[in-house]
Amino acid sequence: MMSTSNKQRHALLMHTLLAAAMVAGAYHLKAPQPSQALKPTFTIRPLSDYHIPEPSVVVLPDFAAIHDIELKKQAFFDFLQPFIDAKNAEVRKQRLRLQLIVARIKVGVALGHDDNVFLWDLARKYEMKTDDLHEPGFLDRMTHRVDVLPPSLVLAQAANESGWGTSRFAQEGYNFFGQWCYTEGCGLVPGSRRSDASHEVKSFNSVADAVNAYFRNLNTFPSYQDLRLIRQELRQDSKPIDGISLTEGLVKYSERGEKYIQDLQAVIYKNNLLARDKTLYP
Repeated sequence: MMSTSNKQRHALLMHTLLAAAMVAGAYHLKAPQPSQALKPTFTIRPLSDYHIPEPSVVVLPDFAAIHDIELKKQAFFDFLQPFIDAKNAEVRKQRLRLQLIVARIKVGVALGHDDNVFLWDLARKYEMKTDDLHEPGFLDRMTHRVDVLPPSLVLAQAANESGWGTSRFAQEGYNFFGQWCYTEGCGLVPGSRRSDASHEVKSFNSVADAVNAYFRNLNTFPSYQDLRLIRQELRQDSKPIDGISLTEGLVKYSERGEKYIQDLQAVIYKNNLLARDKTLYP
C-alpha cells in the first residue's frame, strides 16, 4: 500500500506525463492559419504510415520539361512533401519521448539506461553539449531544437533555392535547399563561384538525406536561433507552427535578407501552402 507522500508523487507524475503528452500530441486543423488555436488529440501517426520510396528507386522528375507552370508547381510540391512529412513524423516521435523523459526527471523519477542513451544520442544529433543530461537548462534548450518545421516553409525554400527543382544542384546532387560545404569534392562547384572562394554546393545521396540535412541546419545552426524562438513562442501561445511566422527567422539564410523573406512569403501565399501544414496535425 502506497504512503500518502508516494501517492502524491505518483499523482504528480501522472499529471505531468499527461500534460507532456497533450503538448507533444498531434492536432487537427482544417486549414492552418497563424491565428488559429489548436485542439490537442493523442494520436501520432507511426512512421510506417509515410510511404517513402527507397533512395535507389527515386527518380527526380524532369521539372524543366513541364511547361505548364501550375502543373510544374503541383508536381514539385507533391514530390517533396512526403519526404517532409516523414521527417516531421520522426521529429514528433523524438519530441514526445523527450518531453516524457523531462516530465519524469522533474518529479524525481530515475531514468533507465535506454532513456539516458536516447538523451545522449539526441544531444549528438542536435549538436548539444552538456556534462549533465538531466540539467534543466540543457533539457529546455534541447526541447526548443527538437521540433517540427512546417511544410509550407520547407516547400517555399526548396522552390526558391532550386528553381522549382530545375537547378543542376537539385537534379545532380539532390540539393533543393542551397546548402554549401567546404571540403573539396563534397559537392558541385558553382559556375559563378569567385576565384578566391572554396565553397561547393553540397551533394546528397538521396532526397531524404537532403531533407534531413536541411532540418538539422535550421534546428541547430546559431544563425537560425530566431526561427527557433518564434516557434517556441507559437507553442507557448497555443498557436499552430506556420511557415509565414517562421520565415521571419531566416534573415541570415540568404544575403538578400528581408527581400528573401518577402519572396518566401509570396511563394507561400500565392500557392496556398499554409493548407499543406495540416500534415503537422494528423
